[in-house]
Amino acid sequence: MPPPETPKLTVDIVLPMDDGIVLIKRKNEPFEGQWALPGGFVDIGETVEAAAVREMKEETGLDVELVRLVGVYSEPSRDPRGHNVSIAFLANPVGGELAADTDADEAEVLDPDTVELAFDHAKVVSDAFDEGRV
Repeated sequence: MPPPETPKLTVDIVLPMDDGIVLIKRKNEPFEGQWALPGGFVDIGETVEAAAVREMKEETGLDVELVRLVGVYSEPSRDPRGHNVSIAFLANPVGGELAADTDADEAEVLDPDTVELAFDHAKVVSDAFDEGRV
């Protein structure tokens, strides 16, 4: 009998810029063509912090420094591909040029209240800017 499947680990990054946050338009399913936070799967042997910095660079061309943990999102139904747990970070830009790459069709700075976000990213964004959070 095979061992039970365990959740996969992902990262999401909230990056405020100008009058919005950096969002990507997804190139692939699930949610192909919808706006989402930059992020992706953590590689074996990689820390979640390194994965967040790598995914941001890969998807948006931007270099970031992580400011703080926003939260851990583990609702089993949050991702239609299966049980994926996301570690979300708030970040600051430190370099690079905004340009879509890898899994992104577009990368833009948008007001997150004006677009529908994929997955549970609206909650992640809300949590990132909740003044009551530490």
